[in-house]
Amino acid sequence: MNLFLVLVVLVVAAGVLWRRGSAAYALLCVLLAGFPAWALLRQLPWWAYLIAAVVGAAVGWHHLSRSAALVTRWSGQSRRKAGVASTLDVLRHASARAMRRRAATVRPSLAELGRWARWRLPVVEVAIELCRTGWLTVWSPIEDVVMIFGGPRTGKTGWLAGRILDAPGAVLVTSTRTDLYELCAPLRARRGPVYVFNPVGLGGKAFASTITFDPLTGCTDPVAASERATDMIAAVSRAGGGGDREFWNGQARRVLTALLHAAALGGKSIHEVGRWVANADEAAREVPGFLRRSGTQAFEQDLAQFLGTNTNTRTSITSTVAPALGWLNHPDAARSAKTGAGGGFDVERLLAERATVFLLGGEETQTGPLVCALTGHIAREARRLAAGSAKGRLDPNLTLALDEAALISPVPLESWTADMGGRGVTIIAAFQSRAQLLARWGEHNTATILNNCGAVLVFGGTRDRDDLQFWSTLAGERDEPTLTTDMHGRVASRTTRRVPVLPAAQLANLPAGRVMLIRRGLAPVIGRVQMAWQRRDVRLLAFQIAHPALADRLGRWSASTRRGWAYLTGPLVAGLQWTHSAARRRWRAVGAGFARALRWVLGSTGQTGARHVPVDLDPPTVELPAPAAHTSNGHSHAHTTGGAP
Repeated sequence: MNLFLVLVVLVVAAGVLWRRGSAAYALLCVLLAGFPAWALLRQLPWWAYLIAAVVGAAVGWHHLSRSAALVTRWSGQSRRKAGVASTLDVLRHASARAMRRRAATVRPSLAELGRWARWRLPVVEVAIELCRTGWLTVWSPIEDVVMIFGGPRTGKTGWLAGRILDAPGAVLVTSTRTDLYELCAPLRARRGPVYVFNPVGLGGKAFASTITFDPLTGCTDPVAASERATDMIAAVSRAGGGGDREFWNGQARRVLTALLHAAALGGKSIHEVGRWVANADEAAREVPGFLRRSGTQAFEQDLAQFLGTNTNTRTSITSTVAPALGWLNHPDAARSAKTGAGGGFDVERLLAERATVFLLGGEETQTGPLVCALTGHIAREARRLAAGSAKGRLDPNLTLALDEAALISPVPLESWTADMGGRGVTIIAAFQSRAQLLARWGEHNTATILNNCGAVLVFGGTRDRDDLQFWSTLAGERDEPTLTTDMHGRVASRTTRRVPVLPAAQLANLPAGRVMLIRRGLAPVIGRVQMAWQRRDVRLLAFQIAHPALADRLGRWSASTRRGWAYLTGPLVAGLQWTHSAARRRWRAVGAGFARALRWVLGSTGQTGARHVPVDLDPPTVELPAPAAHTSNGHSHAHTTGGAP
């Protein structure tokens, strides 16, 4: 007891002296406390050590997991890493190994693969390549939403083309140009069929539509009609403008939903819907009869309210609905919208064939509502099909590559980004700036979209001050050492100051091919991206197209070289296999001999009555000499190495 009191006094004294700055005296007290501590430890039983270890581990874990300890560690890590992700961080959270560990989650069909087969799986089957930093490639799971921001001609399209080529399943591509089609279509055709939906006639006959889409597809269902009307109105409406704009957009959605539903029930075409919007008297004569076939009476009430309101209100609603049907005046767009159940377009077949669909459009041609309606139809049908799949996911996943989404396909990203990833639908959207999102979706929805993103790639070229400050703030700050010198140039003091990891000016002038990556669970990464035309498969295809005869000769030479190499390495492989089997037999013989020797030793040390079962060896081993007979308890026993006693 006296030793324990002395130990407590010395420990308390050491703590007090350390807090008062007397490090030497504190160390002396610690050394003196070692003698009573050692004396007490020698007197304790073993279970006391176990209890002390458990209590110490619990106290240490609590101390290290406190908020103060976590913040202190994170601050220290941020200072050591200059505010960006380290190599270890990338390896742990965003490497190919980390992505393969989640393969069974994002692709349920891969759960049946063995460990070795899973580690040999190409990473593009379960992840999206973001950028490279040093020798490492940074990946993101295919269930994450990826957003790209950058000015014109900064490399967004080149990077996006690579992700289209890597997509393991079906792909839906929206674009205002034909460059994505020219880059990706030849190689994607090797995986499955390639379709084009070009309602604007972009690029001439070489890019003519190969599929059609009737906006009335599925509109006999009231829910589908409401979703179709929402997509078409959203393509021509802008966020903001106060409550008046939202009111008129809501009224326009109600009226257009009723008209689409009536046309689908009556077997009419989308042109009839445009005629009803332009002529309220004809709508009053024809539409109510069709709506009576519906089981939802709310549509009749919405139409009656629209037709019974005053002229000014009806005109305001009509002027909001009319732009959503303005594409009917475009000849190519009108031909792309055939009457019938989708013009033969089948989403389930598209997913099964791993097809690629290119939607070409332009905001200035007023075809945005048609492109947006088709995008929404494919995505929602995919979500419906995913509900009946294993674990509620499409496998392989559907990729939505939305280039210039704010211009031609403003789908409801605020809800899709929260739900589609878990359904097996990958969303990759490219924008020119964050201001473009604010103009199309509004401040609240833009914040929701960015919060739902798993990864954001920021290219250079942005000149908007608010955007640059937003991304710079999101990247965080770091400690920068600062030296203060006197008038003679000698160092007077060393301090640190907090500066942005990537200032706005540096972010605006990122070199070509450089991006800032902000990924969930990872500090910012400054990396480089690969353009699609730098890929080996794209360059090889370009060479084959430019020099077909030479490419054919090289292909035949490569095939003959592979056969010759197989002939040369065949005997070597056979020899290695024979050597491996011979070595395996030798090790089995050694193991059997060791077992026999061990049984002999046990038998010779007094284990009487033990039976030794003979072991067949291939090749046979030399038997050990029998030990001399010995006497135990007055009886004589003679043991042999090979048989029973």
